[in-house]
Amino acid sequence: MSAQDADGSRRTVIEGAHIATVDAAGTEHLAGHIVFERGLIAAVGAGPAPAEWREDADVLDASGCLVTPGLINTHHHLYQWLTRGYAQDDILFDWLTSLYPLWSRIDARLTGVGAAGAMAVLARSGCTTVGDHHYIFPRGSGDIVGAIVEAAGRIGVRLHATRGSMDLGASDGGLPPDFAVETTDAALAASAQAVERYHDPSFASMVRVAIAPCSPFSVTADLLRESAVLARSLNVRLHTHASETVEEDAYCLERLGMSPTDYLDSLGWLGSDVWMAHGVHLDESAIARYAETGTGVAHCPSSNARLAAGIAPVRDLLAAGVPVGLGVDGAASNESGQLGTEIREAVLMNRLRTGADSMSVRAALRIATVGGARVLGREAELGSLDIGKLADVAVWRIDGVEHAGILDPVAALGLGALPPISRLFVGGRTVVEDGRLTTAEEAVLAEEVAAASRELAGRR
Repeated sequence: MSAQDADGSRRTVIEGAHIATVDAAGTEHLAGHIVFERGLIAAVGAGPAPAEWREDADVLDASGCLVTPGLINTHHHLYQWLTRGYAQDDILFDWLTSLYPLWSRIDARLTGVGAAGAMAVLARSGCTTVGDHHYIFPRGSGDIVGAIVEAAGRIGVRLHATRGSMDLGASDGGLPPDFAVETTDAALAASAQAVERYHDPSFASMVRVAIAPCSPFSVTADLLRESAVLARSLNVRLHTHASETVEEDAYCLERLGMSPTDYLDSLGWLGSDVWMAHGVHLDESAIARYAETGTGVAHCPSSNARLAAGIAPVRDLLAAGVPVGLGVDGAASNESGQLGTEIREAVLMNRLRTGADSMSVRAALRIATVGGARVLGREAELGSLDIGKLADVAVWRIDGVEHAGILDPVAALGLGALPPISRLFVGGRTVVEDGRLTTAEEAVLAEEVAAASRELAGRR
């Protein structure tokens, strides 16, 4: 790796690979090339790169590899990397009540350590853009959003940080304990401050910030309503959990007198600037309303399976035109923490729900790339290997013993074991090479995470 490659400025030529562009036409090149420089894709095509592109370039022979856009994670809770393995057999509400007391003792330093560990694993699984949802801010915990931003810079991935919040404690009918929530005014003020400090709306932005009250069962109507007004006044996006479990549906019907979709709609929470995590329990009318308003969904198949929440109606969502992206969700409900494996899970889970022909490997790859870009409002910049888009590129090695001889290279990713990363580029900068991070020492990260996990557990 050259010094210039370290910042993405040098011209890079990749050739000899099977290239799945995930463009609008679904173009693929059996032994094609891709060229990028100054952080942008400059050429994509069949066969070797033309001679003029090869001059003064780093040329990577990617024979035996699959090249795709970098994967986009639309929903995560990075801090949960420190609390994996807890409440292993619980449904969502029981899992949350088991873990709230532990999470409510976290601070900025521990959050930053967990976020770095989680993002390292995401990068090694092909992820170049990370959407995070952090919603627990204990008194005196420091600048948690800033710690997550710093961790993303350490690993070298793009970050969509959402400043979450909870203001509905158990004494007022919410699920979280009272000591884990903020006041409504404090949450709104801190959300505005996070946007002011860290949000960068520019084309090649490495950090964007959204506003994200946690869920209908942990947030008051006032905070939801005012958060929507605030986000739109600041021109940033909105995110929350919605329709994840049958218990959530029952809670909303009993306490609010309506479904989660109708409740959120009544508070201004459906729109093309909004994406919801999960959307497992959406009926036909809810799907139609999501489609009508352009509201997006982060599909998190492994987490939904781990908590027995169900399988989201992804085929129906896509057929209706709803933007759908892929998500890992918090590592305390998906201990793998890998985004690449969620492509296979999306294929398998949705076939289980709606039939063997209902989710192809290419449809799942599209959700994981350009679908996620659309959910995050960045389809003009990310998600496909189109000229002029950002050079966020994953090079997967598929000539090893796990995949050698496989008929379809894309099926190696969508049906086989997760292929190792030969190179992962973010804005043309190498972040992973031969399966290892180039930006941070993995052994150091592992030691830091283990120590932080022990420290947090000891605070109970």
